[in-house]
Amino acid sequence: RKISLIGIFVVVLLTLSCGGGGDPQPVFVADIFSDQSTDGDIAFDPVLQSFTITNGPETLFFGIDDLGPNLPEYRAFLDFPLDGSTGGEVIPANAGIVSATLEVFINEVSFAPIVPTLLDLVSYPITGLRVEDFDSSPLLSQSLDFFASDLGTIVSIDVTPLMREAQRLSLSDFQVRFVLDFVTNVGFVGIEDLPSVAITAPLLTVNYVF
Repeated sequence: RKISLIGIFVVVLLTLSCGGGGDPQPVFVADIFSDQSTDGDIAFDPVLQSFTITNGPETLFFGIDDLGPNLPEYRAFLDFPLDGSTGGEVIPANAGIVSATLEVFINEVSFAPIVPTLLDLVSYPITGLRVEDFDSSPLLSQSLDFFASDLGTIVSIDVTPLMREAQRLSLSDFQVRFVLDFVTNVGFVGIEDLPSVAITAPLLTVNYVF
């Protein structure tokens, strides 16, 4: 019986020495504000078949503007540098993404109490949006809803799958596009983009290990 107990004790010690009781891997947190000069929106006029590109506005719009002539559709774009190129925090190339959250301040919700939305992971030039970025194929997409009650509040969006895909593709920027979901043709949302107002500026928070 004593020999048996000694044997169990040895097994436990070996397990602990092999990492079973080691310290957990530390989780790092990076807060990255969007680059307003690269953020923007694109409006498509379905009657004139024309596009209007706005780079760096103080409010980004997406959805159908029911008050606009010809009911233009807007799509909004946000850019978060991951390499520190704008002086922000850096996500190491070999980092493992634990979680990622995108926070945006909503300053307009119009024409619908619920706005079904597609959030696409995309890639576009940091020199400015192009017409082709309006309808480019997403690298990955997820769905969410905005509500009339979101007006004047910060909305937190879990973007972990999108961030993991951006990391897998070794993208230097986390870029997303807000699109009115194709299941509806009503709804218009404004996202505040004032980098000088940190409390409401678009913010990407990434928890990672490496």
